Amino acid sequence: MKPYDIIHFEALGEEARHLEEETTKAQQAHELPANLHYLITPENVQDFLAAHPDLELPDIISTKTHSVLPKGYLDGKKKSIITRSAGYDHYEALADRANITSLREYCVNAVAQTAIKFLYATAGLLNDYTVCTRTFERNREPSFEELAGNRVATVFGVGKIGKRIYDLVAANGLTAQAVDIRESQLDELYHHEVNFVTKEQAIANSDIIINAMNLTRLSYSPFYNVNYFSKKYLQKAKPGLIFINVTRGEIAPESQLLELYDEGIIKGIGLDVFTDEEAFSKSLNHVAETDNPNCLAATEIVKRALERSDNIYVQPHQAFNSDLAVAAKARDTIHHLVAWYENGKKCFDEQLPYYPSGSGRTRTIPFPAPQREDETAAS
Repeated sequence: MKPYDIIHFEALGEEARHLEEETTKAQQAHELPANLHYLITPENVQDFLAAHPDLELPDIISTKTHSVLPKGYLDGKKKSIITRSAGYDHYEALADRANITSLREYCVNAVAQTAIKFLYATAGLLNDYTVCTRTFERNREPSFEELAGNRVATVFGVGKIGKRIYDLVAANGLTAQAVDIRESQLDELYHHEVNFVTKEQAIANSDIIINAMNLTRLSYSPFYNVNYFSKKYLQKAKPGLIFINVTRGEIAPESQLLELYDEGIIKGIGLDVFTDEEAFSKSLNHVAETDNPNCLAATEIVKRALERSDNIYVQPHQAFNSDLAVAAKARDTIHHLVAWYENGKKCFDEQLPYYPSGSGRTRTIPFPAPQREDETAAS
């Protein structure tokens, strides 16, 4: 007998408290069983099972990105997984074997505002101006870049997060445009309010590029976008490009960004994400050595950001961590659980694949995919 109906793994701090609150609310509203047996734990799946080797996992679990499913878990009865993340690439390959859903709403505004935070920092030369305060130097600082209509900002990927970034970019006085492979569907969805351009047009006229694409690692997928922002592509940009990435590092590898920065093609970088963040974190904290060029470049990028020696700004993948987003994460997780019960424990209302090639149960529209010449994997 399975001791729990659901286990929420990797639930830390405020998120754990909110999961408890939302579960209680759903039970009081008779949306979840009053006798629901659930566990909320900060441990990931593999660490938890190492401490409880005889425990059988329930048919539905929720995790974040650092859990590894045990061998054999997906055998037999079809399992269901809620990934408490806006991204889902860590489970994408399992979509034909399990019901998998992610949180596509909870951090939209938080991530969008993070992109704008980076925009003001890079365009405003924040590091330069902060450092000059040490001597109150006022006469030798370079002019910062004022956000105005003659400057073009392109958002790549205008799903839920990207559309919010697009709106904030426009509200800040810039000429906003967007690139997305599903332009025709999105144009109708957004009532023709988004200025869509091609990838080639964007690199030719953009002063600022903001990546809001969800990562798709599957090489056979039409939405595969590892190394979408290749050096070959970014070299075509106008000198002085500002580049901001708030979704996944693998889409724009750091080794290439740093090279282009040192060459003067890119003049400002804002990163909330890094390539292979687990390996990068271990390398940065001297837990494990690496010769991966992107990890080494990311280390240099972090060093320069902390020294305030360059127009580079970083944070450790925390764009989703606003007070409102953390509460929404728990709320949306429990909404998925409620839907699962309402569907007879067979599926979620919205689950992978979000953009099937044929007809499907969901109307969610995906982020853009790269053109073929830029599909080479990051080195």
